Amino acid sequence: MLVTLEEARQYLRIDDDDTSNDEVIVSSLEAAQSLCLDIARCEEADAEANASIFHEAILYAAAFMYEHREEADYTALLTMLRWLLFGVRRSRF
Repeated sequence: MLVTLEEARQYLRIDDDDTSNDEVIVSSLEAAQSLCLDIARCEEADAEANASIFHEAILYAAAFMYEHREEADYTALLTMLRWLLFGVRRSRF
């Protein structure tokens, strides 16, 4: 994974030692990474060449999914991710 659980916990400002939500956070990270790779039309190895862009996009997506897991508007999320990843997006697979 391009983003660690600890990085996500810090990004989400989860400071306590309660690990009860860690499974939800990891699930959000996995879905966010997959979504970002799909939008950019690339593989994980390719994403590592643009690590800072993917790092921010994955954190943004994971935080969005985590914080809005009850009533998410994925249209807004997808629009933002397309803008974030536009510069590294391949024209085709």
